[in-house]
Amino acid sequence: MKVLHTADWHLGKRLDNYSRLEEQINVMNEIVQIAEQENVDLVLIAGDLFDTFNPGVEAVELFYKTLKKLSNNGKRPVVAIAGNHDSPNLIDAPNPLARECGIILIGHPKAVISPFELADFSITKTDEGFIELSLHHLPYPIRILHTPYANEQRLKQFLGEEKEAQLNQVLAENWQRLANTYCDNKGVNLLITHLYMNPSAQQLLDEPDGEKPLKIGNADLVFASSIPQEIHYTALGHLHKYQNIGSEEKPIVYSSSPLCYSFSEAGQTKYVNLVEIVPNERIKMKKIELKVGKPLIRKQFDSVEKTVEWLQENQNALVELTLESDTFLQASDRQKIYRAHKGIIHLIPQLKNLQAEQSTHSTIQLNKDIGELFRDYFRSKQNAQEPTDEIMELFNEILHS
Repeated sequence: MKVLHTADWHLGKRLDNYSRLEEQINVMNEIVQIAEQENVDLVLIAGDLFDTFNPGVEAVELFYKTLKKLSNNGKRPVVAIAGNHDSPNLIDAPNPLARECGIILIGHPKAVISPFELADFSITKTDEGFIELSLHHLPYPIRILHTPYANEQRLKQFLGEEKEAQLNQVLAENWQRLANTYCDNKGVNLLITHLYMNPSAQQLLDEPDGEKPLKIGNADLVFASSIPQEIHYTALGHLHKYQNIGSEEKPIVYSSSPLCYSFSEAGQTKYVNLVEIVPNERIKMKKIELKVGKPLIRKQFDSVEKTVEWLQENQNALVELTLESDTFLQASDRQKIYRAHKGIIHLIPQLKNLQAEQSTHSTIQLNKDIGELFRDYFRSKQNAQEPTDEIMELFNEILHS
């Protein structure tokens, strides 16, 4: 069987004030095309479906349309869980209707999904945090342990554990109980969760900029060793970079976000993960590059002319610019830069690090002209740089207003 694993869609997310909706529509269509071209049997979406608890109408509409396409009108099961950006109740709300389309939405840990049957597949067994799927064209069942995101306190509450127990231990015991009960070697055994999971206590992974951190201290760290040996493949969400923190035999994979969502991700290639699994055989994996998103690029220049020239040659990118100069950026130069490119997210002027004069304590001469006092103050704050004519005009305008 073929499983398509994707995560961290963050539908509705903006880059500062720049809308990514058009890119998100395109990349959702790309994921649907991959599912069709590869003829996948099951789609797993490992959380952070939306970027906020209260997503906009356009993001919600895109989400439901994409799931319906991925499910191929109920012929292909799609399992989507809530992440730390999602409202669990919002994810759960349409589940009764979604099931008619072959879509299984899971908002809370320890959720019990009611059994149902469609023309091409059915849920044959269910438990708290577990479902078993029977795809009618496959001779073996698919077992899925599912743990949507919840903070440490809520996870322990849902799993009925003492507050003093470490989260890693709580999850390991819960998953192992389900694996012991349902996961033999006669079927495909999967785990889908949205957690900050690390390979080991010695290897802590970086969380992306702009992502709500799940690691607060060390109490809530979760390690790959907590996953039962019976699990063939673990589909993770939360980290935006593709990485397998398990082994080739037992992959534990962050599939990556479909787009670069912060400049800390600039230059990253984004993927979905295609997994081929047969019971008692070696897993085959293929990461498939997503190509439609705009690249995020950080660039630094020391002249306006070079900046404008590069911008005109790289119109498809979203850009964070740092412009280094001896004097403050003039309004006319700023306008020239913004006219050259519609995808400038940040423009950061940076004065060259000139050697400032040795500062000495001195008495402020209050008998000086107020303009000269302002110049002295400005130089003291800006590494001995003189204010531009524009800044002085603005100061005088405020002074006489």
